[in-house]
Amino acid sequence: MKKIRAIFTLALFLALPLINLADGPPPPPGGGGGPGGGGSPVGAPIDGGLGILLALGLAYGALKILQSKKK
Repeated sequence: MKKIRAIFTLALFLALPLINLADGPPPPPGGGGGPGGGGSPVGAPIDGGLGILLALGLAYGALKILQSKKK
């Protein structure tokens, strides 16, 4: 059990740089722009979800490797 907890903690700390929590969209440009200013549309960021999926996949893979070594 201690080994699983250590592997999960290590995977979590290794995946934290992949998860970008602090950045948001840039502020709108100031002044002079009326409605329909012709800017590009802002889409949903894929980095946050992708980082979480990678971290979960890494933890799951580590668990499966550990389980296969026990057998």
